[in-house]
Amino acid sequence: MGWNMNLRGYLIGIQRAFDAQDGQLLGGLISLQDQHVLNSNLISVDESKTGMMLVETLEPPLDEIACCHLKCLRVLNRTPRDVHEAYKQQTACVQAVIKLLQALKEENWCLPIMYSACLDLRLLAQKCEECGIGTKPGEILEKAAEGLMACFRICTADNRSADEDTKRHGMLNLVNQLFKVYFRINKLHLCKPLIRAIESSAFKDSFPLAEQITYKYFVGRKAMFDSDYKCAEEYLTFAFEMCPKVHTKNKRLILIYLVPVKMLLGYMPKEETLKMYDVLQFYELACALREGNVRKFEDVIAKHEAFFIKFGIYLLVEKLKIIAYRNLFKKVYLIMQTHQLDLQHFVQALEFVGKSDINMDETQCIVANLIYEGKIKGYISYQHNKLVVSKQNPFPTLSVNAT
Repeated sequence: MGWNMNLRGYLIGIQRAFDAQDGQLLGGLISLQDQHVLNSNLISVDESKTGMMLVETLEPPLDEIACCHLKCLRVLNRTPRDVHEAYKQQTACVQAVIKLLQALKEENWCLPIMYSACLDLRLLAQKCEECGIGTKPGEILEKAAEGLMACFRICTADNRSADEDTKRHGMLNLVNQLFKVYFRINKLHLCKPLIRAIESSAFKDSFPLAEQITYKYFVGRKAMFDSDYKCAEEYLTFAFEMCPKVHTKNKRLILIYLVPVKMLLGYMPKEETLKMYDVLQFYELACALREGNVRKFEDVIAKHEAFFIKFGIYLLVEKLKIIAYRNLFKKVYLIMQTHQLDLQHFVQALEFVGKSDINMDETQCIVANLIYEGKIKGYISYQHNKLVVSKQNPFPTLSVNAT
């Protein structure tokens, strides 16, 4: 279909795509990401004439969907662009798409139309937020999420159709859109019912791979923030390994969250992998951890503070410090070759690596935390100011790859 067509040709194309049940083509024809948005012929006709053409050419609610889309194009082509009005029109477009979904019972060829409308709604809401529109941050995105949730409910409720015709195939696409909203407005608790819906879905493993990768990435990140590091590792590893190599930007983004999670579990990253994806900040951290050099570790965090804060992993990376303490104290144990270690030796070791302001009370707290977390097997004898460690594996390995 040529993108220099006139308005009537465009509307006929929409009706033909609908009659042919071509969801992909119809989804493109109402998408703001499609090439047809560059066609000035579609918005050069005055609005009253456009309205007449819509009624003459399209069946409802197709006429309503196309009308909202064209109004969206008009306001976006104004100078200056009216992003807020475009968002309002796209909200109306999604509502019209909901009517279409409800009318097409036991059919799912129309899902790409829903995908296009919902994607544009989220992107316009984000643009409004970036422009400072709304009474408070996140307000418009949260409102947009209501439209996405309305579509999601229609998909989840379609349990009478045959498996090949059910709209439940559209659930994961919408869940991923909602994840992007909830992460942006920092309302991760709203992700929980969505995760539960997908995990209990019969189509969990048959959704498109690209959607599964996005889903695993967000669920992995949520597990990371919930301190469920084993779950985070599992989901982020799936996302990283399944993401095609050509998508280096996406693989790098996944790796930024996967690496600190694996480090917390004791897996130290390889330099060549980090170099490939330009995240050598983690290699500097890993070197400091292996050495048990606490001061060096703190210097690396300070050096790359902006990077860690940007991706929301600063506090997670800070948690790695306990591993640096564990590795340093293990070196003391190997040097002293005794199971009764004077805590003063640990103070001296900390001073040696540059922690000149450390005292005995702080050192005892660090050792107590290491015992509590299972990184040292033993107990503190406060009467003799000693750490008494187990004769059997006093410093349990953090993982199979840890030293």
